[in-house]
Amino acid sequence: MPSVVQDDPARRPGWFARVARVPAGASELRHALPLGIAAALVGVVSLLTTVFVAHVLTTRGYGTLIVLLGLFLVVSQPGTALLVGVVRRVSAWQAAGLTGRVRAWVARVHRAAEASLVVLALVMYLIRVPVAHALSLPGPSGVAEILTAGGVWIVLSIDRGVLQVTRDYTDLSINLVIEATMRCALTVGMAAELGVEGAALGLLIAELVTAAHARFSATRATARRMAAAAAPAEEEVPVEVTGAAIATAVHSSKALVADVLTALGSLLILALLQNTDVIILGSKAPHHSGAYAAISVPAKALVFVALVLVNYLLPEATIRHQEGSHALRQLGHTFAVLAIPCVVLLAIAVFAPHALLSIVFGHRFTAAASSFSTLVLAMIFMSITVALAVYLLGIGFRWVVLVLAVGAGALAAATAAAHGQYAGTARADLAVQVGLCAVMTACFVAEHRRAAARRARSG
Repeated sequence: MPSVVQDDPARRPGWFARVARVPAGASELRHALPLGIAAALVGVVSLLTTVFVAHVLTTRGYGTLIVLLGLFLVVSQPGTALLVGVVRRVSAWQAAGLTGRVRAWVARVHRAAEASLVVLALVMYLIRVPVAHALSLPGPSGVAEILTAGGVWIVLSIDRGVLQVTRDYTDLSINLVIEATMRCALTVGMAAELGVEGAALGLLIAELVTAAHARFSATRATARRMAAAAAPAEEEVPVEVTGAAIATAVHSSKALVADVLTALGSLLILALLQNTDVIILGSKAPHHSGAYAAISVPAKALVFVALVLVNYLLPEATIRHQEGSHALRQLGHTFAVLAIPCVVLLAIAVFAPHALLSIVFGHRFTAAASSFSTLVLAMIFMSITVALAVYLLGIGFRWVVLVLAVGAGALAAATAAAHGQYAGTARADLAVQVGLCAVMTACFVAEHRRAAARRARSG
């Protein structure tokens, strides 16, 4: 009996330890919490920015700015592709105990990106007039600034990738909030004084400030990770040698190029999927662009929220996949947080679309109110597609680009057939997004089952 009394506490923790123990899911939610808060703040600030800009610009000017912002998203997508490549390469090095390579490699990538940015800014200035003509814009004002801001965002993405892969979600969240607040203050303030060109210049300055903060935060995060990894790397030589072989096999230079090109193609297509309806409607019926933008911006804010949340999902999926696991729980967390704004906005779009648009944008922007709920529903399905596509990119599934390309082609054809009509454009968007989401879900399930089977065989 005494031996049982002595052994039992060692085998069974006390009641306080059992109560205080944090479940794995709760611990992971705490890691995701900063980005969840950031997503909410970014969504609110982005909506306020849209509202304020709509009140300081003319109806046509507002429609022009929305087209330019769509162009910004398309141009900036190489940054997100580069981010995916950074996450996959750095996570492979960290798993292999080769963290010391990260700082020099990131510095080289930065130098190349910054030199390219200078060239991009010059080229964008030279082609601003033909771009404006191709998009049926009233003039070239703001085109060069918007396109250059997209280039700055590419440089910014390098450091955001470093913050993601080091799991420094707090600094990453702060950086996202800085970007949103600076965009709001500068875009609105300069639009009030200089119109569309002022709004574009404000966006450019905001991206430069955000990029500077991200660079500082990423440098600090890398230094912390290198300091933490220094001692184990010296002691465990066999693990490092094995890891070097793994890192070379998992993410060689050829693999990096393939990852970046796949991600670039996928994310460019995602940007087109998000903005094709706006661009085509604006070119076919420019007088409808302002009213359609009024329903488009809040609806597509859901996709922006999804893009913020995948800053958590991408590194978790990548790191856990390389560890021989999966990130289904993290995917569930992403969908749970995303569901909140989706449900709220859909309810408003169904029951009070005209009232909301009148209050927020004014009566001159309510012509497309009847199509608001249709477009919101389309963006809910697209948000799911975004999360699944980024997860698949994180684990190296490259066929995702083909699936998205087929969807983009279908969307372009369907929205063009609507001939600039509000309802027809929104319904075409919904039909394509539902089909694309279904196909992407099937791809995700099939790839997850294949990965589980490979783990079972190797185990």
